[in-house]
Amino acid sequence: MNTINIKSVALYSLPCFIPLMSHSISAGFPSPAEDYIEHGIDLNERLILNRATTFVLRVAGDSMIDAGIWDGDEIIVDRSITPSNNDIVVAAIDNQLVIKRLKKTKTAIYLLAENPAYSTITIKKDQELVIWGVATCVLHKLTNK
Repeated sequence: MNTINIKSVALYSLPCFIPLMSHSISAGFPSPAEDYIEHGIDLNERLILNRATTFVLRVAGDSMIDAGIWDGDEIIVDRSITPSNNDIVVAAIDNQLVIKRLKKTKTAIYLLAENPAYSTITIKKDQELVIWGVATCVLHKLTNK
């Protein structure tokens, strides 16, 4: 089961501009490289929908790897988004935080892992479930550097 480690993260109001190249990069056959920067993008604008209700959490565990969320990744979570069926959510089950895919049916609520090695969590009537927020983005490093 993935657990969540809450880290203190400041969400700054200043823009964080990163250069944006004018052309896409090929993930198939190579294309000629171009040394041309079109403009910058603001990562706050791109990654954060509602600054006042957004926070970052670090994931510990591998139950969400098939959703592209790995041990040590950080996720951006927005508490202002109403969770919908199939959203990836941060949930508190009996005061334990987890990240799972939300599945609601007419008769039950489930929290699904995205790794076949983990079982589905069926929320029982006597359990306390609080959805803390909806995961909107995963910050995943490609190298250890």
